[in-house]
Amino acid sequence: MDVILFLIDFILHVDKHLKEFVEAYGTLVYALLFLIVFVETGLVVMPFLPGDSLLFMVGTLAATGSLSLPLAIALLLVAAIAGDQLNYSIGRYFGPKVFQWEDSRFFNRKAFNAAHAFYEKHGGVTIIIARFMPFIRTFAPFVAGVAEMDRAKFTAYNVIGAVIWVVGLCTAGYLFGNIPFVQQHLSKIILAMIIVPGLIALYGGWKARQAAA
Repeated sequence: MDVILFLIDFILHVDKHLKEFVEAYGTLVYALLFLIVFVETGLVVMPFLPGDSLLFMVGTLAATGSLSLPLAIALLLVAAIAGDQLNYSIGRYFGPKVFQWEDSRFFNRKAFNAAHAFYEKHGGVTIIIARFMPFIRTFAPFVAGVAEMDRAKFTAYNVIGAVIWVVGLCTAGYLFGNIPFVQQHLSKIILAMIIVPGLIALYGGWKARQAAA
């Protein structure tokens, strides 16, 4: 229970915790940033880590001189790309092993074929957009692997999505994070960065389900 409460507090107040870590441990913060982004994108069991707000705060702290923006972006790009590649590989490896039966309670060949066709046709856009969706960005590469999306195509869109996500949010934090209005409402902005994309994803899922009904 204590661990869960700490994680919730860290997610909602990543701005305060990140500042405290920089003050206490200095350059070790780069290892922490790398680890958080890599784990969030690379392990399907860790979808709750604060990716979006963390990147924004990296830019905000870089603007004050607490962090090096080029170094942080470079490390976070490697973490984001490598994380998605690992997640995809896990899905690609375990998918056929878990779903080895032609039709069973665990596997439906028709559904698998539909997922594979969807990722071959729309997977690139899905991988890029999912970067900005908490939870979904953790599951999208795993599902792409299970659906056997072409690896070269996945890798290309993985890199494109990572660049847009990391550079975009870090730059936004660098440019706007220290504006007085943003500083005054930073906790609310971070909360919105978590909730709004999630609501959009839920609405999209509901619309898709309605259309399929």
